[in-house]
Amino acid sequence: MSIDMDKTYEEDLLKAVTNAKLLLEPHDLMLIDFTSRVDSSSFPGHYVLYWELGSKIKDAKLEPDPNVLEECCFTVEESLDAVYRKGRKNDKNIGPLEIKVVKPGAFDELMYFSLSRGSSVSQYKTPRSVTSEEALKIVEKNVVSEFLSQKTPSWELHELHSGR
Repeated sequence: MSIDMDKTYEEDLLKAVTNAKLLLEPHDLMLIDFTSRVDSSSFPGHYVLYWELGSKIKDAKLEPDPNVLEECCFTVEESLDAVYRKGRKNDKNIGPLEIKVVKPGAFDELMYFSLSRGSSVSQYKTPRSVTSEEALKIVEKNVVSEFLSQKTPSWELHELHSGR
């Protein structure tokens, strides 16, 4: 994924999401699956993560605390590289990261769509970045709630540690 000068690689995104999903555990929530995209429909563009959540408690109603999900947004941002954080803080070329929670089964729908397009069941894995308009429509129609990062990530401290 890329916005402005920033390039976020899958391994960096996975690390950032792993850090953020730890915030769900004390609330008996877990991340079932996720994908992402760049939303450049407004300026500045921003990253959107689609998260399917599950409960650790059987038959519990899924109502994530907005403060927890906003903190997850911020944690993802803090976990991304200095170019991203600087773009958020100083250049204002990257907008706040957004997490959209999708209904349970949304990623199954995405898989069925891919299989209908010739993907192999044994080879299928959820794409970490959605670029197809058809696939994007599938995840968007399953969105049940949306959360934005309410804080701007720091970047000076990270740069000091990296020797800049």
